[in-house]
Amino acid sequence: MVRQDPPAGADTPGKSAKRHAPKPVGTQLRAGRLVKAHGLKGALKLELYTDDPDRRFVPGATFTLQVPESSPWHGKTVTVRELKWLNSNPVVFLEGVEDRTAAEELVKAILWVEADTTVENDAWYDHQLVGLEVLRDGTRVGRVARVDHLPAQDLLIVQQGDREVLVPFVKAIVPEVDVVAGHVVVTPPAGLFEELPAEDDPPAAPAGEG
Repeated sequence: MVRQDPPAGADTPGKSAKRHAPKPVGTQLRAGRLVKAHGLKGALKLELYTDDPDRRFVPGATFTLQVPESSPWHGKTVTVRELKWLNSNPVVFLEGVEDRTAAEELVKAILWVEADTTVENDAWYDHQLVGLEVLRDGTRVGRVARVDHLPAQDLLIVQQGDREVLVPFVKAIVPEVDVVAGHVVVTPPAGLFEELPAEDDPPAAPAGEG
């Protein structure tokens, strides 16, 4: 699911990971991904897909794991012991993960959590956004081809003719999403959907006389 404005995109179950077991069934949200073991005490660096990690990753919070079937963690859940911020990067400690060896077994695992309807405002599944017409001042300028989830923010990839336009999925640029009507409204900065006219070259200095 894609949420507007959070730095990591929001809780997002819309995009499945390659070479991983199918995502958990039921109404669950993708909250994060464990990207790298950190230190020797079982900590893991965390890629967030939620705009409220301090509420989501509280001590005692439980997540369903999406890992390969060959993983010793397949079919299991993990419980948060502590979330820390190191140089603005989230690092999570999990119950039962006491050393680096155990942490490395969880690298690339995706964390899923039961959906919370209280945080579902301004959030959409990827498949709800793909295919929507993109309108600017009432005029069609393209179609949403896919959604890219980047660490900084989510991007709507808009197909415009034979080129792709990367549109930050934030309210300032995408103020309206109407899935029923089949469109999104964009208010992009100048130059995002069209090339800005080149500045005229300064006039040549007049030749000297004599």
